[in-house]
Amino acid sequence: MRAFGFAGWSGSGKTTLIEALVPVLVARGLTVSLIKHAHHAFDIDQPGKDSWRHRRAGCTEVLVSSAQRWALMHELRGAPEASVAEGLARLSPCDIVLVEGYKAAPIPKLEVWRASVGKPRLHPGDPHVIALATDDRTAAPPDLTLFDLGDVEAIASFVTEHAAAGPWGAPIV
Repeated sequence: MRAFGFAGWSGSGKTTLIEALVPVLVARGLTVSLIKHAHHAFDIDQPGKDSWRHRRAGCTEVLVSSAQRWALMHELRGAPEASVAEGLARLSPCDIVLVEGYKAAPIPKLEVWRASVGKPRLHPGDPHVIALATDDRTAAPPDLTLFDLGDVEAIASFVTEHAAAGPWGAPIV
């Protein structure tokens, strides 16, 4: 599997860009998966449902399955948060994994940046940022490939060309 990351501050448009990018990659014949990092507590389960009750009772993992999908919920119970490498190891094989968030992950990344968010750029502080998608072309550093946020076809080509294969435990240069 190959991976490519999308980093940027909340509200910059990462999710919107990825949402537009996935159908383009799929139309090109690729199987695409995604790892999304959350900086807050989240729960995909509903209080009172059987799976929620089983987790609350102490199960470390609960797998819920139906004819349409399955989901595995894993309680960390004090263990460290999963790294990108650990997340990638848990996914089924696919052509490309898009990684949203995980700003410090050593994978090639496109930074999504908008001046209106009021936050600094991650590049040059992150050596793994190799491209910038922005609505402010005057912010273009000379060492990065620059994209307009809406240029999804060009971004898709760049992502497929620059997505990197593991080993995921080591920095990817």
